[in-house]
Amino acid sequence: MFYTDRHAVANPGAANSMTIRYVRPVSHSAYAARRIGLAALVLFVLAVLAHRFGPLRTPDFLALVLMSAAIAAAVVPLALVGLIRLWQKGAEGGMASAKALVYAGVPLGFVAAGAALYLTRPPLNEVSTDLEDVPPFLSRPQYDQQWLATVTTTRAAERQAQLAAYPGLAGRRYEGALDRVLQGVEAAAISARIDITDRKGVELPELQDALPGQEPQPDEAVAEVGEVPIPLPRPEPALPGMVASLADQDVLLQGETETLVLGLPFDIVIRLREDVETTFVDVRVASRYGAHDLGMSAEIAEDFLDRLDAELLGIAGG
Repeated sequence: MFYTDRHAVANPGAANSMTIRYVRPVSHSAYAARRIGLAALVLFVLAVLAHRFGPLRTPDFLALVLMSAAIAAAVVPLALVGLIRLWQKGAEGGMASAKALVYAGVPLGFVAAGAALYLTRPPLNEVSTDLEDVPPFLSRPQYDQQWLATVTTTRAAERQAQLAAYPGLAGRRYEGALDRVLQGVEAAAISARIDITDRKGVELPELQDALPGQEPQPDEAVAEVGEVPIPLPRPEPALPGMVASLADQDVLLQGETETLVLGLPFDIVIRLREDVETTFVDVRVASRYGAHDLGMSAEIAEDFLDRLDAELLGIAGG
């Protein structure tokens, strides 16, 4: 758009000093795209923070993420229009279009990555290192799935899918006593940010500290009946870390964990089974919501087993 200098028009004699100025058009779609893209990014960030550190549940979190991605998808054509007008007519708004694409790329990239995992990973809700004798949950409450799909495949189909996708996911055998391996399991659980909520097969002895100035008890206590002292045998003291390991009894630890960035919840069962001089450790990891874990259950199980190998380095038997 061109216009002439008013002073030059009012004074014909000054025609030689007339100036011509160019006014750039403005791309309103570019600025609208920037505002909408920023709104989509803010919605996405708030949803992630509320789910990771706040009370937002996973189904609601996923719904908000999909909503932010839908808003971001509307930003792309508006931003492209702004870039086209910049190229063809030199319209203002090129920087606004670039910022809009960056803002929209965050939620769109997140959803695209999730969709890629959904299509490339097997449709599993949980994995187990023992597919024939799966470690049972001690108590697995039912969670409201809301709009998320539930598991519909059979156990046999899940076993085949896991074997095909994760052939190397297997339990561990350690050449050590059950109590020694249990200590390593608890240390590995802490390292892997697994919160143990329930356990079975582990005795927790109640040991009382001696009071200050209290003399130790003799090996035999004496009870008087009338005037005749009768010696009574002293009970055997409980040993710290004692494990009730019967031949047909497993030690089960149930816990829960969350992914580091998004805080997606998973339930975990760790089973220890003693056999002669070795101890077997099996793990079961299940996603709390939805029918597809996007491969994260296997990653959590493998991470825990790797940490357990590091804790019990030197006694692994294969």
